[in-house]
Amino acid sequence: MDDAVRAREAAKKALSDIEPEALLAALNERLDTASVTPAVLTFVSARAVDPNVDLRGLSERAAGVQLIYEGLRLTRSLANDEPWAHLDAVSDDTAADLDILAADVLVSRGFYLLARTEAADHAVETVRAFGRDQTRAQSASNPERHTLDRHLEVNICTLAVIAGTTAVGSAPPSALLDYAATLVSGQDEELLPEAASISDSTVERIATLYQGDAADDRVTSTADR
Repeated sequence: MDDAVRAREAAKKALSDIEPEALLAALNERLDTASVTPAVLTFVSARAVDPNVDLRGLSERAAGVQLIYEGLRLTRSLANDEPWAHLDAVSDDTAADLDILAADVLVSRGFYLLARTEAADHAVETVRAFGRDQTRAQSASNPERHTLDRHLEVNICTLAVIAGTTAVGSAPPSALLDYAATLVSGQDEELLPEAASISDSTVERIATLYQGDAADDRVTSTADR
C-alpha cells in the first residue's frame, strides 16, 4: 500500500467513532484534501531505521502526528482570519463553530494516540510552542508573523521523525532533528504534498544521520527554544 494512502486511512480510522455525523463528515473532508506529509514522514523515518518494519503497527503514531498538525493548522487559519469577523447579525456561524470544534477534536485525538509513546513529551511541547508563537504573532509585524507561523511545520516534521524512529529504535540524534527542520525550507505556506516533500533521498539521508548516532544527544527542536 502506498504510504500516503496508508496515512490517510490511518487518520480517518482514528476518528471513526466521532459523533455527530456532521462533525465526522467535516473531519473526513479535511483529511481528504490534506497534505499527509507528517504521517508519511513518520512511516519513512521508521523505515529508514529498519527497512523491514511492519508499517501497519505504526499507523496510530502516524495518525497522531497527522491529527495534531491538522488541528493546529486549522487553529492557525482561524486565528489569522477570524470567520466571525465576516458575519453580520443575521449570519449563521455554524460553520465557524464547527471548525473550532474540529480543531479541538483533531488535536485531542492526536494526543491520545501518542500519549504512551516516546513522542508524547514532544507532542505536548509542540502544542505549547504553537500557543506561544500565536500569542506573539498577535502583535508581530507581517514578516515576523510568517516566521512564527512556520514554526509549526518545523516542529511537526521533528515530531514525525521522533515518532517514527523511536518506534523501532532509540531517540534520533540532534543532527537528524536539524535535518527534519530543513524539510520545510522553501515552502512558503503549509506543508506541500508528501510527494513534493519526501523523496528516496530523504529516506537515505534520515538513515545516514540516524546511524551517525550520538547516544548522549538530547531530543531538541525549535519547540525547545
